[in-house]
Amino acid sequence: MAILINLDVMMARRKMGLTELSDKVGVTLANLSVLKNNKAKAVRFSTLDAICKALNCQPGDILEHVPDEES
Repeated sequence: MAILINLDVMMARRKMGLTELSDKVGVTLANLSVLKNNKAKAVRFSTLDAICKALNCQPGDILEHVPDEES
């Protein structure tokens, strides 16, 4: 996938665990875990907004575009 989710990096920088982020954002641990492990196929803007507010960051701090390697 060409989009990486660096949620774990921002959580580490803010010294915030998954449970605390889940409580602040109102998203289940399971759904945040899917995001954190780059298994998500989509993310709602409202969820991204809540995560950015909780972590005091910008969407670009969490989302990163990495071009696919072409054969």
